[in-house]
Amino acid sequence: MPFALKRVPTPDDNRGNLAAGARAESRPLNERDRWLCSQIGPKLKAAGMIFVGLDVIGDYVTEINVTSPTGIRELNKKHGVDIGAMLVDAIHRILSAA
Repeated sequence: MPFALKRVPTPDDNRGNLAAGARAESRPLNERDRWLCSQIGPKLKAAGMIFVGLDVIGDYVTEINVTSPTGIRELNKKHGVDIGAMLVDAIHRILSAA
């Protein structure tokens, strides 16, 4: 996915949690995002992970979500994609190759 989901807190709450009222924005991945993915992605792939979410604050990864990456619905709506279907297709390709 060539986009990042940015969660913007409300003026009266510093949490970027969408359930707490933060707003979702999308932006294209920048050079730093792509570099972080190039450094982290191969290690996660080697561990058998095919779908993770990276939380980035400023220039730094603060969390790697391997059990419940979020933001799929927001990115689907904003970009007319179906990330869930893309994931299922990737799983089918991996299983077919095994």
